[in-house]
Amino acid sequence: MAISSQRLRGDLVLLLITAVWGVTFVTVKDALEGADPMTFLALRFGVGALALWLIARRSTRPWPWQGGAVLGTLLFIGYVFQTYGLASTTPSRSAFITGLCVVLVPFVASVLFRRLPPMMAVIGAVVAVVGLAILTDTTFSGPLPLGDVLTFGCAISYAFHITLTEKYSARADSMKLVTLQLAVVALLSTFSLPFVERRLLPSASLWAAVLVTGIVASAMAISLQTWAQAKTTAVRASVIFALEPVFAIAWGAMLGREGLAKHEWVGGALIVLGVVVASTAPAAIAPTIEVAPK
Repeated sequence: MAISSQRLRGDLVLLLITAVWGVTFVTVKDALEGADPMTFLALRFGVGALALWLIARRSTRPWPWQGGAVLGTLLFIGYVFQTYGLASTTPSRSAFITGLCVVLVPFVASVLFRRLPPMMAVIGAVVAVVGLAILTDTTFSGPLPLGDVLTFGCAISYAFHITLTEKYSARADSMKLVTLQLAVVALLSTFSLPFVERRLLPSASLWAAVLVTGIVASAMAISLQTWAQAKTTAVRASVIFALEPVFAIAWGAMLGREGLAKHEWVGGALIVLGVVVASTAPAAIAPTIEVAPK
């Protein structure tokens, strides 16, 4: 009962941060009008890393350098693939292909952790992906453009990030682990600036977006994700994350930017159904992660 209660709390926290990411999607889109992607990432994650460091440095537990470096690099790679993939594909196809990490996570987890994912979790993931396809109104015909291939690289990177977060979050101080992740993304983004076209048009809205996404959507949300994934499984987490475009579209509709079409209602309902199905799954079979004592 205790384990089930902890898992429920973890799932609810993941649901909360997914809503935050969905709502801030509009904020990020507006912010990119005032800065190029790499500059915005460097500012956003730099602010997030600094904010968390002020808190994390008080902890006496060791800094998880390996976990922070691995997870931060995977997060950065995912952002880069997604950003440059968008240059030659549509936002809806990008959202759908990125969402394929939902079905990739069970397979990545089975390889890395040598365990079989629960059948209900796999079924829930498949239902969620079908919902994503309908939600984004995505169809594929003819040869795949380069943007789709790059975005699939993003999905792979996110699948590994979600899966390995389950591993590293069980062993480390969550604040320090996330601080290092954000710092790695900020540093890699900064090092990339000489190789990309840069644009920075300072404005109140841009700095507000940097603060909101850096502190709320990055520092706070990823810290909560790390804590929550120590209570639940990577597969369940990935299915919950599939709700992000649902929250994004719903928030856009509430702001009056766009209405909800029939296919968006149907797709959103299927994603929610996938989350419900996955939430009924028991713990994965034959876990091999050793949890260090707190």
